[in-house]
Amino acid sequence: MSKKKILLAGESWVTHTTHIKGMDSFTTCSYGEGSKWLIEALEAAGFEVEYIPNHLALTQFPFTIGELQKFDAVILSDIGSNTLLLNDDVFVKGQAVPDRLELIRDYVELGGGFCMVGGYMSFTGIEAKARYNQTAIADILPVKLLDIDDRCETCNGVIPIVVNKSSPILKNIEGSWPLLLGYNKTIGRENAEIPVTVNGDPLIALGEYGKGKTAVFTSDCAPHWGTTEFINWSFYQTLWANIAEYICQGSKG
Repeated sequence: MSKKKILLAGESWVTHTTHIKGMDSFTTCSYGEGSKWLIEALEAAGFEVEYIPNHLALTQFPFTIGELQKFDAVILSDIGSNTLLLNDDVFVKGQAVPDRLELIRDYVELGGGFCMVGGYMSFTGIEAKARYNQTAIADILPVKLLDIDDRCETCNGVIPIVVNKSSPILKNIEGSWPLLLGYNKTIGRENAEIPVTVNGDPLIALGEYGKGKTAVFTSDCAPHWGTTEFINWSFYQTLWANIAEYICQGSKG
């Protein structure tokens, strides 16, 4: 049996730092990725993952339904909507291109799987800059998005609470969950399954759109919201394998 293929986009950043020493200053730049834990978990569970970091998603994320349908599921993690809406053809050249967020919606409606993972540039995001609440992605999620900065920073930690032990997402997961340091606040839809919550808000929510299946994990798959205890949790791989299995069960699966 061939491996299920997942397209993961996001989870990268460039840091530009100004160092000031008295009358003198200089700058340094660095590049980082937070994708490795999620990729390793999915690959260890038998999935094939194609990863596109944020700066490459501008040009390399698929522009057609046909390209998307090469994958059984798409995961967006900490990648703002502008990255997928405003590539150089639009922002620099003033040319029209396909709306890739509408393409994701149509791909799910036709049977593809989709998951959004939380972060500063997920859901509505920091200072409402991720702005998925104003895009076609809002149509397919099993949660409703806020119109304001939706971060819930819990520097003292919050423990996820299991509310539906029979959910397929919790298969082979036992015991208490590790602390998380924050999440994006959302509101569960009436027809959504919400097996795990934080502070009474959805941590995991599952739904369907057309022939496809969708999911959200409203905290982070990596630091900082994802604590060391979380990414080293013995059930970390199991959790992401279960989420991936669920979203890959659309008509394509």
